[in-house]
Amino acid sequence: AVGNLETTFAGPKKAYSSYPTFNTPENLAYTLKKIGFDVLSTANNHCYDTGYSGIESTIDYLDDADISHTGTYKSQEDQNKILIKNVKGIQIAFLSFTYGTNGIKVPSDKSYSVNLIDKNLILQQINLAKQQNPDMICVSMHWGIEYQTSPNSEQKDLADFLFKNGADVIIGNHPHVLQSMEKRKITLDNGETKDGFVVYSLGNFLADQNKNYTRDSAILNVNITKNNEGKISINSATYTPIYIYKDTSKSSKKFKIVNLKNSIDSYDAGYDTNIVKNVYNTFKNELNNIRKLLGDEIK
Repeated sequence: AVGNLETTFAGPKKAYSSYPTFNTPENLAYTLKKIGFDVLSTANNHCYDTGYSGIESTIDYLDDADISHTGTYKSQEDQNKILIKNVKGIQIAFLSFTYGTNGIKVPSDKSYSVNLIDKNLILQQINLAKQQNPDMICVSMHWGIEYQTSPNSEQKDLADFLFKNGADVIIGNHPHVLQSMEKRKITLDNGETKDGFVVYSLGNFLADQNKNYTRDSAILNVNITKNNEGKISINSATYTPIYIYKDTSKSSKKFKIVNLKNSIDSYDAGYDTNIVKNVYNTFKNELNNIRKLLGDEIK
């Protein structure tokens, strides 16, 4: 399970804060571990919200929670260590890059601390990954335009660049809304072909935003196999549509991640009497939005 952590854990000594500079209670790290996250991408436009000390502290808390992470680093040596996870016998290299840090200057002597989107750095990191002989490379990209439901030309150009140079799966973040996904047959310079998959944006898994589509998301399930010759196939990309429901009548614990299809089916069958008609209608509408933005499942 891979996610994007768009906040910092700078600890209680720095006041906890929300938008525009985030410092989240570090308890979240341990909660994310409990619910099953294995890898978190930390390269995003909010990673420097609490400065370089926040970069270090976030990494320390994730390490303590036993969550693997990629995208921000405490040293040049760490940046050059590629995260490899053995997933049911398939060795996957994980990389992560962001377009920027919200104008917060990265110290010149600590350029290693965050992977910025730069084709030379991307190529360097992919080549470092290839030296580890992984079966596949998964890249998280913090890119695109906020609240735009279609990928722009820069995202498409970067996806082409990544696939051509060795990426197999690309997971997009930043727009806070869903964007389309696609499976491709990639032809490499040597004439060989391979499968590639990109989702340009997975939207918000959990957030408190009110713009159109910002409460819609999906838990994406990508099925991958390796044959006896070691060739990777991306067989399917299915998803569970989810919705961030906010109960404004509550003062705490007001958010719930709703499995939309299950909730709608339960209401239709008369099992769930807690859902009122207008909420049910909202769920149906948001489910249609998700299917429209993300597209059909790939099977």
